[in-house]
Amino acid sequence: MTERNLTVRVARIARQTPEILSFELVHPTGRALPGYQAGAHIDVHMPGGFSRQYSLACDAGGDGRAASRYLIGVKREAAGRGGSASMHGRVREGDLLPISAPRNSFPVRAEAHRHLLLAGGIGMTPLLAMAESLARAGADFTLCLFVRSEEHLAFTEALRQPLLAPHVRLHFDAPQATQKIDLRQLLAQREADSQLYVCGPAGFMQAVRDAAAHWPEDAVHTEYFAAPADAAGAPGKPFVLRLAQRGIRVPVAADQSAVDALHAVGIDIPVSCEQGLCGTCVVGGEGDGAEHRDFCLTRGERAHKVALCCSRAKSEELVVDL
Repeated sequence: MTERNLTVRVARIARQTPEILSFELVHPTGRALPGYQAGAHIDVHMPGGFSRQYSLACDAGGDGRAASRYLIGVKREAAGRGGSASMHGRVREGDLLPISAPRNSFPVRAEAHRHLLLAGGIGMTPLLAMAESLARAGADFTLCLFVRSEEHLAFTEALRQPLLAPHVRLHFDAPQATQKIDLRQLLAQREADSQLYVCGPAGFMQAVRDAAAHWPEDAVHTEYFAAPADAAGAPGKPFVLRLAQRGIRVPVAADQSAVDALHAVGIDIPVSCEQGLCGTCVVGGEGDGAEHRDFCLTRGERAHKVALCCSRAKSEELVVDL
């Protein structure tokens, strides 16, 4: 189950805002890169031994076709753990970077009648790709961007495209700004078959969730930068992971994740964020028997899938399709 890795060349670095740089990544020899659908992200392995997940900020066609480039946006986080500082301070145009192939735990529900995309700050990156994909498909959608001021609005060139601009609404936090969006008013009425997509910092995510509390859970799709501070839940209890395909049982200690327990017995499970955000470690299983602590699966998916980096058993045993 080893994940595919790629090497890309940094073709261009551009200043988007005082805090955000964009990085255009291409194949070192000019060949095509693996395709993806809007909402996908990649793991970037950067100088200093850091690895971070970044959403792809442009649409690649949406039908699995090969991509000519990957585009990501990286905000310099003053209180971060070093990843954004490495990208801003040590990565240069022409450098080679190892990355993962694209993965998508935040896809567009293309069959829906209407789409409402809400982004806070750098959370616009996956939603920008979604907006481009929906615009090319002639879909009914609105992209709402919440940023501090016009100076902090990234990817303005893409937002001004004639195909995209009519669908964009802006909200600036600055007191003197005239462009505002009332979240509660925006989300008060849900049109039939509308889908809501949200990405941004924790406070913004909670504000949207509060305003959309009356929306059906399966109509609200989220991508978090990090697990909320109160997401850990009660301390874990030991349980047994039963691997249905292998016919073996693996004990998981109270202070151990299912992924770590599997790695300890030589079973390789791809893992990335280790917070239940990215979906890398999701496998099939008897989800009704799991205590789900992830932020990447919908309620419907949780019935038959499990995120092994954070989920635990409700009782003494959890069965998974391994």
